[in-house]
Amino acid sequence: MATTTHEPSSRGGILGGYIRAMDVLSRCSAYLASAMFIAGVLVICQMVFVRYVLGMSTSWQTEFTIFSVTGAMLMGSPYVLMTGGHVAITIVPDALGGIARTAMRLVAALFGLGFCAALAYASWVYVLEAIHGDWTTGSVWNPPLWPALLPMAVGATLLSLQYVAEILRGED
Repeated sequence: MATTTHEPSSRGGILGGYIRAMDVLSRCSAYLASAMFIAGVLVICQMVFVRYVLGMSTSWQTEFTIFSVTGAMLMGSPYVLMTGGHVAITIVPDALGGIARTAMRLVAALFGLGFCAALAYASWVYVLEAIHGDWTTGSVWNPPLWPALLPMAVGATLLSLQYVAEILRGED
């Protein structure tokens, strides 16, 4: 619900511990997202070199880049929520202020949590179907599909858990 970078939670007990743990997990997820994005960029550079300098064909680079960059976006989303880096239109809540602002932000966070929880559930079902069905991408490279789907499930789950942390954190 907050829109700025958070200081470590001063709240004690289980709730404070949960908020601090989610902040750590969100930061770790952001580091992983960064690595996935960098891997995608490096593979694009390798693909350009192989294709246009060496004149050879490529088979796996485009697919790998799509999966790694998309996964990076999903894995980075909990950190974006935690730091308030998402796009938010706050003119009405800011104009109202007080309890109305708090209520509007809580309702928005609950809608976000509901959507992300549904996405997380459906994503895990999809990952498990891909594992049990031995699904592959069907491309020339044809890797198993579940590793490409896993960041969606993990990212949506962490985003849901970060929404809970933001709701518990309240306004700064």
